[in-house]
Amino acid sequence: MFASLALLAFVGPSVRAGAQDTGGNVRTYYIAADELDWDYAPSGLDKMMGMRPEGYAKLYTARDKHTIGKVFRKAMYREYTDVTFHCLKLRTAQDAYLGIVGPIVHAEVGDTIKIVFRNHGTHPYSLHPHGVFYKKASEGSGYADGVAASAKGGAAVAPGGTFTYMWDVPERAGPGPADSSSVVWLYHSHVDERRDVNAGLIGAIVVTARGMAKADGTPKDVDREVVSFFVAFDENQSSFINENIRRFAADAKKHNKFDATPSDASGNLDILLGKGSGPANLRWSINGYQFANGPMPQMKRGDRVRWYLLTLGEGLNFHTPHWHGNTVLVHGERTDVVPISPAQMLTADMVPDDPGIWLFHCHVSDHMEGGMVARYQVFKVDARIVMQD
Repeated sequence: MFASLALLAFVGPSVRAGAQDTGGNVRTYYIAADELDWDYAPSGLDKMMGMRPEGYAKLYTARDKHTIGKVFRKAMYREYTDVTFHCLKLRTAQDAYLGIVGPIVHAEVGDTIKIVFRNHGTHPYSLHPHGVFYKKASEGSGYADGVAASAKGGAAVAPGGTFTYMWDVPERAGPGPADSSSVVWLYHSHVDERRDVNAGLIGAIVVTARGMAKADGTPKDVDREVVSFFVAFDENQSSFINENIRRFAADAKKHNKFDATPSDASGNLDILLGKGSGPANLRWSINGYQFANGPMPQMKRGDRVRWYLLTLGEGLNFHTPHWHGNTVLVHGERTDVVPISPAQMLTADMVPDDPGIWLFHCHVSDHMEGGMVARYQVFKVDARIVMQD
C-alpha cells in the first residue's frame, strides 16, 4: 500500500557533526515498518538450476490445497528521505540483492545513530539494535527491568506512531583487535520478537573503526560490501499467518495449517522438510529469496569485497554459508565455508580472482534443498558490470 503512495528518490543518510562530544557525526535515518506482499521466488523458476520447479522447489512455489504458494504478507523496514515519510528512498541496482533486509545503517566509532521510526503497520513494532550503546528509551525492547513503561517509548511503537531512537557508537561497538576495519550488528523488532522477525523485520548496522570510514560511513579499505541474511522464516509463526491463508491459499476454508507429512515426494522419510502446509511455510531463504531468485551481488576480480553474514529466528537457523569459485578470510583464516547460528553476526573478506557466476548457499543439505541458495557474479577487471537477475 505504502509503495504505491510513496515517491522515490536517491538520497544518503543525513549527517551532522557533534555526536555526544566524541567528535563524531550524528547519522540520521528515516525508517518505517511497511506491510506489503512479498514474493520469495518472483521468477516462478528454480533459478539455481535454470528450470521449472521440481521436487521441493515445487512444494515451495506451488499454490494448491496443501500450500499457500510463494507470496506472503510480510512486514519490512524501508528507508525514506525525510520525516514526512512521503518519499521512499530508492535502492541502487547494486543493492537490489538485499531484498527483504532493512536499510543498512552505517556509522563510524564515535558517531551517534539517529533513527526516526514510523510504524505504518497494523501491529506494534520496534527497532532493537545489537552492539551499540543506548538508554532505555531507545532499547526497542520491553521487559521487567525496573524502568517505568513511560520511560521506554521505543519498546513498542503503536500503528501510526513515530519514535526517535538514539544509539551511540563507542569503541566497544566497533572492530576488536582481531577484526577487520568494520563489523556488523543486527537490528530487528522486539515487541513480539518471534512473530516480528518471522514477519520480516530485520536489518543490519555496519560500524567502521575510527578514522577508517568514508563520508557515507563505509570502510575506506573496501570496494564492495555484501550483506547476507540466512534466515528460515517460519510463516507459521508470523503475525500474518491467518491473513496469508485467507488471501493466498487455493481454498482457505479447507486449508489445514497443521498439515505436515514427514516424507518427500518419493515417499522417503524427511522430518525437516516433508510435505504439507507446515513444512512449506518454513521458507529457507537468503535475503528473503529462495532458489536463487534474488538479484546477484556483483563485483570485479581484484575488488576488496567484505561479506557480512547474519542469521536470526527459529532454532533451525544453524547455517553454513559456502562460496563456490572463491575463498574468504575470517579473522585471518582462509576458508570457503563458515558456520553461523541464530543471532550470530560474522564478517568475511574476499578478493575474488575467478570470474564467472558462482553459487552461494547454505551447505546444510536440507536447507539447500529447501531453497537457501543464491548466486554472485565476478566480472573481469576491464569488464563493464551489467546488472542481471
